[in-house]
Amino acid sequence: MADRIDLLEVTPQEAEAALTAHFAGRGEPAYRARQVLSWLYDRRIADFAAMTDLPARERAALDEAFTVAAPVAAAISVSDDGTAKHLWRMADGELVESVLIPTTNRVTLCISSQAGCAMACVFCATGWSGYRRNLTAGEIVAQYRGAASWAAEHGLGEITNIVFMGMGEPFMNTDAVMRSLTLLNGAYGVGARRITVSTVGVIPGIRRLAERPEQFGLALSLHAPNPELRRRLVPIEKKYPLDQLMAALQDFVAAGGRRITFEYVLLDGVNDSLPLAAELAALARSVRAHVNLIPYNPVPGAGFRPPAANRTKAFAAAVREHGVEVTVRTPRGRDIAAACGQLRAEHATRPPKPYLALLTA
Repeated sequence: MADRIDLLEVTPQEAEAALTAHFAGRGEPAYRARQVLSWLYDRRIADFAAMTDLPARERAALDEAFTVAAPVAAAISVSDDGTAKHLWRMADGELVESVLIPTTNRVTLCISSQAGCAMACVFCATGWSGYRRNLTAGEIVAQYRGAASWAAEHGLGEITNIVFMGMGEPFMNTDAVMRSLTLLNGAYGVGARRITVSTVGVIPGIRRLAERPEQFGLALSLHAPNPELRRRLVPIEKKYPLDQLMAALQDFVAAGGRRITFEYVLLDGVNDSLPLAAELAALARSVRAHVNLIPYNPVPGAGFRPPAANRTKAFAAAVREHGVEVTVRTPRGRDIAAACGQLRAEHATRPPKPYLALLTA
């Protein structure tokens, strides 16, 4: 049983080859493989027992030879604004979260790549309970399959966009994330231009994404436009300094990658001054990046707060005055702790030291 092939870990071509060989070895016709693939991809069924056009003995044999990563929805929360958060329980009991965000013209899925996170960004609840493990490519894809089924059942339609902005740092789980990108694009038909990977600045992962021929999007969770402040807010600055990170982004652009997005969480009195807006604009202009400003989504005990609306507006205007396109992100799902920085999968978590101590350390 330990050697069973997870059919969500492989491409449709690889799955068909494995299934064809399996059925041939049992003296079954080749069309049995196509039956399984139809259940797997067209109807997103993960339980072999539910594949009722196969004989019972063949369903049992499939369960002996294969598996389909199928996390259970342990809890589902729906916000007043229509945002839906799924708490997924993996086969080993580990918990991760994904978030569905419907708007008038799209349905975006925010997907997790790790259980927990080791990046320790001081304002983000996901990292407070630490890193537990990487997800497999199958477990990443399974979040999409489960969320897509739920969206269809509740009248939201098809998922149009996927962002790797859930729990974890995607480029600390690069092999599985790269595999899942291939599967989401090739097996499930989500266009590469509709899939974005967000990173806090893991340079090797950025370079690997740049090498791919598909036009996947790249978002950088920047949060501070200079090394000193970034070191306090995003500790990975110590390993991947800002100057080296910007060089990697320039190489990404030169390789023909899509326009980069800078994600910048605005923390009142911390990173929202007008001089910092000018520094942010200079960085964005150097790689022709779009800037998404995200007023901080409060987490109890963190000690941070979002800026006042007029201060956010002034910061955005200051960035825009330097010739950089800016969007101020409207918070979604705050009431169900589904907004940016709030995901923590119901694990016991403890907030870090108050931010003033961190900024003056």
